[in-house]
Amino acid sequence: MLPPGDLLAALRQLRTAALQQELAHAERIAALPAARQASARNLLHYLAVRQVDLRPLQLRLAQLGLSSLGSMETHVLAALDTLSARLEDMLGQPHAHRPVPCCSHGQGAQLLQDNATALLNPPRPQRDVRIMVTLATQSAQDAQGIRDLVDAGMDVARINCAHDDATIWQRMAALIRATPGAQERAPLVQIDLAGPKSRTGALPPQGRVLHLRPRRDLHGQTVEAARLALWFGANPAPQNSAVEPVLLATSLHPALPDVLPPALRLRVTDARKRVRDGTLLQRDGDLMQFTFDRSVYLEEDMAFALQQGRNILCTGTLQGIPEVPGELRLCVGDPLLLLKENRPGRPGVRNARGTFTEPPQIHCTLADAFHSARAGQSVWLDDGRIGAVIETCAPDVMRLRITHAAPNGSKLKAEKGINFPDTTFDTPALTDKDRADLAAMAAQVDLVALSFLRAPQDVASLRAELAALGRSDAGIVLKIENRQAFAQLPSILLEALAHPRVGVMVARGDLAVELGFERLSEAQEEILWLCEAAHLPVIWATQILDTLARSGQPSRPEVTDAAMSIRAECAMLNKGPHIVDAVRFLSGVLERMEGHYAKRMTLRRPLSIAGPRLPQAQPQVDVAQSGH
Repeated sequence: MLPPGDLLAALRQLRTAALQQELAHAERIAALPAARQASARNLLHYLAVRQVDLRPLQLRLAQLGLSSLGSMETHVLAALDTLSARLEDMLGQPHAHRPVPCCSHGQGAQLLQDNATALLNPPRPQRDVRIMVTLATQSAQDAQGIRDLVDAGMDVARINCAHDDATIWQRMAALIRATPGAQERAPLVQIDLAGPKSRTGALPPQGRVLHLRPRRDLHGQTVEAARLALWFGANPAPQNSAVEPVLLATSLHPALPDVLPPALRLRVTDARKRVRDGTLLQRDGDLMQFTFDRSVYLEEDMAFALQQGRNILCTGTLQGIPEVPGELRLCVGDPLLLLKENRPGRPGVRNARGTFTEPPQIHCTLADAFHSARAGQSVWLDDGRIGAVIETCAPDVMRLRITHAAPNGSKLKAEKGINFPDTTFDTPALTDKDRADLAAMAAQVDLVALSFLRAPQDVASLRAELAALGRSDAGIVLKIENRQAFAQLPSILLEALAHPRVGVMVARGDLAVELGFERLSEAQEEILWLCEAAHLPVIWATQILDTLARSGQPSRPEVTDAAMSIRAECAMLNKGPHIVDAVRFLSGVLERMEGHYAKRMTLRRPLSIAGPRLPQAQPQVDVAQSGH
C-alpha cells in the first residue's frame, strides 16, 4: 500500500511526464489556433498519463477519501495539482509552486460544451444529447415525414452519399431547411461522404419470384392473410398502395367487366404446381387487392384466372414480379475469389463429389486491396457474418478460404461490406466521387462526415477541399471505423483541432469487425476518453434502437445500449419503417437518464492507444522552467 509520501511523488512524476509530452510537440501546438491550444495540451497530457498503470494509485487515493483520477479527462494537470495539494496538506508540507494549468476543471468542461454547441447547435432544454437520424430515399418526397421526425426530437438529419444521387440529396436538404425545429431552428444537415468503402459487386439475379405467405399462430391457424395488389389498368400502376409491390394484370381475355360479381377469386397454379385461390378483398377502380390463406409462389408471366365458382370471367398473366437478388452460399472451408475487375460474380460449380471445380467469385470495389493485402491476412464480409483468410493475392484476383460461416452456410449478396482488418492501406479517404458530391452539396450542408479516414492527412485534405469551396465554416465529423484510424486517433485529433467545428463519430459497426467484437466496448471507451481530453464532441452511431426502427418493438439489450448513449454529445439512429417511434423513444430515454446519470470511478490501466504513436521530438528542456 503506497504511503502518502509515495503517492505525492507518483503524482509529481505524472505531471512531469505530461509536461514533457507537451514540450515534445510544442511546434505542433503553436501551429494551432490560439483557442485550440489548451485542448491540444490537455490531450497530450492525457496521453502521457495514460501510458502508466494508474490502478494502484487510484485505489490508494480512494482509500484516503481523495479523488481517484476517474474523471480527469477534461483537466488533467488541474486534477493532478489538486490532488498534490491535498497530499501536501496531509503531510504538513508547504504547497509546491505549480503555475496555473492550461485548463481548470470548469474550463475543460466548458470547452467541451462550447465545442459541442459550435458543431451541433445548442442542446434542447430537456436534454443535452442531440439526436441524428439517417434519412431514407423517400424522405426526398415526404415533407410530412421530415416534420414528424423533427417533432419527435431529431436535431440533425444525416444524408448518406453512398446511396441515391445529388438530386435526391438536394431535395432532402431543402425539405429539412423548410422545417422549423427546436427553438424555431431547422435541424442541421449532415452529408456522409461515401469514401473508399470496400463492398461486394453485382451478382446475377436468381429470377423473378414473389413468395406470399400468411402469418400464422402457434397452432398453425391463419392470423393475417397474405395480400396481393393487382393493377388492371392501361396506365402505369401506382406504387403507393398499402400493399407493395403492385403487380400488373396483362393479356386480359376477355376484357374485365365493369361490374364484378361477389365472391370473386383469383386462381393461379404457382411455381410449385400447386393451385392457389386468392379472395377479392377490395377494389379501387383498376386496383384490386386479394388475400391468400395459403403460401403462394408467383413468377413472371404466370397465368391467372378471375372466376366465380367454376365460371371464368377472364384470364391473363402476371407481370412486374420483382427480381430476387443474387447470392452466394458460403460454408466453412469453401474457396471464394475476389475480383478486381468490375463484372458480375457467379456461384461456384461443384463436381459429383461436392468439390468446387470453379470457385464462387465476386467483385471487390476497393482496387487498392489487391496490392496492399497479403496472404495469411483475415477478411470479413457482410458486417462480420462471414470470415475468411487470404490464401493468395495477385494483382487482379484474391483467393480466400472461408473460416467463419453459419452451420448451414451463410448468404453473401451484392453491396455488402468487405473489411481487411490486418491490411495497411495508403488509400486517401477523399475520393473523386466524394469531391464531386461535396461540390454538389456544399451550399446546403452544415456538417460533412469523412468516411474511412486512416491518417491525419485525410483530415487535412478535407479541410483543403472545404476551403476551396468557400465552406471552411462547415463542421467536420470524423468517422472512426477502421483499425488504422483507431491506432492513429491521437494524431488525427491533433490535426482536427486546427478546424473550428469538429467532432468524432464512433462507427461501431465497421469498428467491431475491424477490431473484433470482443474489443468493441473497450475501443469505444478509449475513443470517448481521448475525445473528452481533446474537448471534442462524440457522435455515438450504429444500430442504436435498430430493432425498434425496423420492427416497432425494441429489444432489451438495445434499450440498455440506447441509455449508454448519454455518454456522447449526439446519438445516431438509422432509417426504418418505425423511425419516428424510435426517435421519440430515444428522446424520452435520454431525458430520463440525464436526471440520474453521474460518472463513476473508472480504473485506469495503461492505454495502448496512448503509446508513442505521435512523431516525437526529444527537447532537452528543464520541465520546472517550462512556464506551467
